[in-house]
Amino acid sequence: MCQVNTDPMKSQSAYLDVVIPPDIIYEETSGDMMTMEGGSVKLVCKARGYPEPKITWRREDGGDIILRNPVTGKTKVPTVEGSVLLLSKVTRSEMGIYMCIASNGVPPTVSKRLMLHVHFRPVIQVPNQLVGAPSGTNVTLQCYVEASPRAINYWTRTSGEMIVRSGKYMMDEQSTPYYATVMYLAIKNIYKSDLGGYKCVSKNSMGEAEGTIRLYAMELNKNGRINLEEDEDNADEDNELDEAEGESQGPLREEGGSFDRAPNSPAQGSATSRCFSQSMAISVMIFLATSTF
Repeated sequence: MCQVNTDPMKSQSAYLDVVIPPDIIYEETSGDMMTMEGGSVKLVCKARGYPEPKITWRREDGGDIILRNPVTGKTKVPTVEGSVLLLSKVTRSEMGIYMCIASNGVPPTVSKRLMLHVHFRPVIQVPNQLVGAPSGTNVTLQCYVEASPRAINYWTRTSGEMIVRSGKYMMDEQSTPYYATVMYLAIKNIYKSDLGGYKCVSKNSMGEAEGTIRLYAMELNKNGRINLEEDEDNADEDNELDEAEGESQGPLREEGGSFDRAPNSPAQGSATSRCFSQSMAISVMIFLATSTF
């Protein structure tokens, strides 16, 4: 208050409002979190400042935050207000970095990054279970893997023989952030002993999975028809594998954070014939096109 001692006395009052920019209270804020797929997780973010900071949650990758409620069901929203973010029935697609942003109109706005890890056992999808190629050519086999934590991936023959990098075999992997990987096995100069079954195997602390691919040699006979040849030593063993694993080798789709058989995928016993006809159709087109010139 400012006062002047006159007669009468004069005074003027003023109010000082001290503002304080927001600051994250790290000891009361969650760090990186881990949950099992299908579980729940609670993220907490606390901040101090004056006026009281507002807390906003969003995903760093720009994706939606998925909220699940027994009454309203599943809701996708770009941001969530409040110091607590509760995620339930978490799926692998919700893995990633979540941003806790504190603001109160006094610059600067502050934020903290929290990484949410979602762990689940490996799942393997084999896009082509039967692969045909002419003798003496090169071929590449592929398997799609989803696993968290990151898995150890490798290739074997169906006989159990481990495949190692050499002049015959080249292995490679391409990974996307968090949990997806594509496995490649390049086989050079296909010979009769290379024909038969190959397995892509993925293992992590949650479990393991494997997929099977069968390699055939394709040749044109004098009548312009394709002959298929398979290593006879591996044929019986691969047939047993088909019967044992045929149900798990069909086309897959992702639903609710896990892979399920596609609605129109073949039942056990017919999966091989379906993939066989599709692979033949593609291979015939390529082979005939190259033989025309």
